[in-house]
Amino acid sequence: MSCSKKEPDNLYPQDTPKTSYDTVPTDSFSAGATSVDIIRQIKMSSQKYRDSVKEALKAQQQEEKLKAELEKENKKVQDEEKKKTEKEKKPETPDAAETKKQ
Repeated sequence: MSCSKKEPDNLYPQDTPKTSYDTVPTDSFSAGATSVDIIRQIKMSSQKYRDSVKEALKAQQQEEKLKAELEKENKKVQDEEKKKTEKEKKPETPDAAETKKQ
């Protein structure tokens, strides 16, 4: 309803889409209603699903932490190896180099 005196053109035009499903609400006591037991199972399964998702996230976070620690350890080892190779490549003092040649 509106305050204008003018009649609406067409509230339900012919080209509006028609629903292909039942729009009548289902009463909880009717034949097609979901039983209380099934609803309880759905809620329980959804809780299990949420718990499993949380566990998966925790496992993923732990895995990422372990990878980060492993990368740090690998980097330390590589740095130590690099330092060792640099020390070996450094030319020794001239006196020590001459004694090695002889």
